[in-house]
Amino acid sequence: MSTQYVLFDAPGPRSRRIITILNILVALIVIGVLVWVYQALAAQGQMSPHLWWNAINTNAWVNYLLPGLTFTLQAAAIAVVSSVVFGLFFGFLRLAPVRILRWISMVIVEFFRAVPVLVLMVFLHFFFSQYLSNVIDPRNSAYYAVIVALTLYNGAVIAELVRAGVRSLPAGQREAALAVGMTTTKSLRYVEVPQALVAMLPSLVSQFVIILKDSALGYIIGFSELLRYSRHLGAGYGNIMQALVVAAIIFIIINSLLVQLAQMLSRRLSSRTSGVTEVGIPGIAPIAGDTVEDEATETRAQAIIQQDKRK
Repeated sequence: MSTQYVLFDAPGPRSRRIITILNILVALIVIGVLVWVYQALAAQGQMSPHLWWNAINTNAWVNYLLPGLTFTLQAAAIAVVSSVVFGLFFGFLRLAPVRILRWISMVIVEFFRAVPVLVLMVFLHFFFSQYLSNVIDPRNSAYYAVIVALTLYNGAVIAELVRAGVRSLPAGQREAALAVGMTTTKSLRYVEVPQALVAMLPSLVSQFVIILKDSALGYIIGFSELLRYSRHLGAGYGNIMQALVVAAIIFIIINSLLVQLAQMLSRRLSSRTSGVTEVGIPGIAPIAGDTVEDEATETRAQAIIQQDKRK
């Protein structure tokens, strides 16, 4: 069976040779840059084994890397949960049938999306330490400022993701729910938003990765996270570059694990929610899929209405 290229023509022999040559040239350039960087660092003594060992030995992990990583993951985890709650709440309001609620939520979401997260951190740190010192310990003001700033900014982004995800659903989803007697609010709550969450799962996890990375901005306001502890490690042993490289590798590993988790969840959810359609002429299968989804939506809606009647 021959492979069909729908969006572009298959490259011919001449094009394949050009692509191969370009790949080799790019690989040689990358290798040359890496060799040049290594030699430049070695000339400055930065490739000395003891400098790297002091950045990864037991003392570095116990006293610097693990405490910093703990604070980073703790702040990021709290910010993820709170931003999802914030995003679902205001995303639901942005889809509400009441116009005034849509306007209020739109203003709030657009405001926090427009303000840089670092500006939010600096402002909240100043506000907490100056005006809420009797409620929040000034020593913890940076910690709370990071969490609240990440929540407001990323929650606003998630709210927009929810709105866009619901709007991207086929119109038959809401029509099927309304046809069996559900209100617009119940259609959003039980039918549209759950499906939108499944569809936007990759975007959600990408936003979680951004939350984890943006937690490093707390270094500016004195938050004791992985970057700050890495700086302390480098200052103590004279290996700042090595300590920062180790911190960067830790961030890369955690973010890669999050991406892999998102892909796994997306595959499992897609296999559970996808309708069974016959493969045929392009353009026919999506219509059949929509019909299956509409029938499933109507069945779920009828079950919800029956539960409400029993109550």
